[in-house]
Amino acid sequence: MTFKKAVGKLHLWLGLSSGLVVFIVSLTGAIFTFQDEIRDATQSWRKVEVPAQPTPMLLPSRLQALTEQQHPGLKAAFFMLMGPDRSAVVYTTDKQGHYFATALNPYTGQELGHLDLREDFFSIIQELHMHLLLPEEIGGNVVGVAVLIFVVMLVTGIIMWWPKRKTDRKRSFTIKWGARWRRVNYDLHNVLGFYAASIALLLALTGLMMSYEWVLNSVYLVSNGGQSYPAEKTPPTVDTLQTVTAPTLPVADSFYQQIRRGSPTAKMIFLGLPTSPKQPVYSIAYERALYYYHRDEYYFHPVSGQLLKSIPHVSKSNGQKIADVNYDLHTGQAFGLGGKIVAFLGSLISASLPVTGFMVWWGKRNKPKKKRSREAVAAA
Repeated sequence: MTFKKAVGKLHLWLGLSSGLVVFIVSLTGAIFTFQDEIRDATQSWRKVEVPAQPTPMLLPSRLQALTEQQHPGLKAAFFMLMGPDRSAVVYTTDKQGHYFATALNPYTGQELGHLDLREDFFSIIQELHMHLLLPEEIGGNVVGVAVLIFVVMLVTGIIMWWPKRKTDRKRSFTIKWGARWRRVNYDLHNVLGFYAASIALLLALTGLMMSYEWVLNSVYLVSNGGQSYPAEKTPPTVDTLQTVTAPTLPVADSFYQQIRRGSPTAKMIFLGLPTSPKQPVYSIAYERALYYYHRDEYYFHPVSGQLLKSIPHVSKSNGQKIADVNYDLHTGQAFGLGGKIVAFLGSLISASLPVTGFMVWWGKRNKPKKKRSREAVAAA
């Protein structure tokens, strides 16, 4: 068996074993790419009108009180404060641990929208993309293994596609639209797969960084030239033996005001709330709304509200900055609208590859036998 035939067998069986998962993950990834744009177009409550006269935004404790008063039985878990022209979102949980999102006007406290995230379309798409709607540990591993296989298939596909002779290159780079459907399907699989390979590989690798800590740590170490910086990766501990007193204002407001002082230009804030007196409260200040790269990170004491540790973006290593930009790379938004379009098309083509590949295999298995020639019949 030649090397290319062995690669072809590997490509075939890996494709048959992972094709359905790759199709689902790629298609849901394409849908999720423009989730912010689609939400803005269909959910008017995501944006608010900025008051003509300077008006201070309501403090988190007030937003929390209004939400919990309006929805008895729900308890605030964290906030997303999206900026001056966007609603403030309070995320809550019920006793069963189900999440809800309540959007409020940050200036008046008026409730603008309320979502049960179990029924939210893009939340379902995200869960399908990441876990196939299975339990997180099981679904995450199934998706992770399928994406690992997909990376191998991209490499083996390029090896199989690579033309032997220079004269074959033009044919290998173009789709012969006027040919029979089997040939068109073959070209769609090979040619589109080649053109999308680099984008698909980037999407797959950034997805693996979310699925597997060992992939994230490997990228981190390579980006830092083998150096590790534990200070930026290790959260502080809470000294439970130390006697502390609660701040004079609610802890959420204390966290928020300290973040505002530390990151005065931040447009979006993820604000956590205490879950245990033994665990620090984690919060993030983002330089731009709906972009997750440029971030300052904060850890607070859950009782006293004291700042335990801050990690400004400017102090982070190259490896940590790459880890921070991973989501924006995965969705294409690191490069703006053009990047999202490229990620969308790359995801669609990735979703098509298992389909066209299966049709190539099925067509070869069910290829009609050639009719015997007249000479063979005459000789019989």
